[in-house]
Amino acid sequence: MIRPVLITIRGNSASGKSTIAAGIRNAYGRGVAIVGQDLLRREVLREPPAAGGANIALIDLVARHALDHGFHTLVEGILEASVYGAMLTTLVTDHRAAGGQSATYYLDVPLAETLERHTHKPIAAEVSVAQVRRWYLPHDTIPGLGEIVLDANTTAPEAVRRIVDDTGLLGSPLRSRHLTWDDAATVNRWR
Repeated sequence: MIRPVLITIRGNSASGKSTIAAGIRNAYGRGVAIVGQDLLRREVLREPPAAGGANIALIDLVARHALDHGFHTLVEGILEASVYGAMLTTLVTDHRAAGGQSATYYLDVPLAETLERHTHKPIAAEVSVAQVRRWYLPHDTIPGLGEIVLDANTTAPEAVRRIVDDTGLLGSPLRSRHLTWDDAATVNRWR
């Protein structure tokens, strides 16, 4: 059985996680599930960030469900190591044990750059600079996960290309099943 690819992209607020996730989906076409921490924690559950929150298990459940149904799955969010590290490590370990490929990335953007980028986000009116400063966690990688660190000099298109190349996503045997006629024109521009 061919298993889909599991990708995690973590980093501080405004580090480019959602932009990169959307770029990967655009490069591949249909068949990429984006499991966003913000959507599940803030929108679906309206839950404050906290250890032991219900969103942790929900992110895990949604990711596993997407993988089990043949979707390449991209889990993205701040996903603090102290809160989400155990869940992400287990998710990646279980996926690899089942014969799946995974790749993990951490976007390491300095605080000054994070604050500058935040001012251009739609959520800037709701989330203050002081909040972003409080949330900021420098070099918050997860020990043992083997995250590839991409620094602030890595542009979003470069990160998309790197992740697509690292995972071999465009050559996935699942791709022909995911593509429709309309997707082919969009996807071919990324080759």
